[in-house]
Amino acid sequence: MSTAFVPGAQQRYLRACMVCSIVQTQARFFREGCPNCESFLGLTNSSDSVQECTSQVFEGLITLQDTTTSWVARWQRLEGCVPGVYAVKVVGTLPDEVKQNLEDAGARYVPRDGTAEDEEV
Repeated sequence: MSTAFVPGAQQRYLRACMVCSIVQTQARFFREGCPNCESFLGLTNSSDSVQECTSQVFEGLITLQDTTTSWVARWQRLEGCVPGVYAVKVVGTLPDEVKQNLEDAGARYVPRDGTAEDEEV
């Protein structure tokens, strides 16, 4: 069985990263962090960070296998991210200090709730 499998009873504990939109259980974010954003979010073993940087409120699911060639990955700005299940939209606001950490790390934060204007990348 895949490590990404989520039993039906656990689906209510799914959360989406507000930076990259990957969907995992709350326990997995706590135990392993975000596979794409851990270097600047620091979710591992921090329930406060998991609560602040992930959201239970998200819409749609996308399963991506090869994020380097997928047009859906380009459309969702997921090129170079790990294969997995991603949300189409994630509702929530990152704390200002986390946004500053992203900027300091050289990462560009684009809100995934549909409020940001689409720009040519």
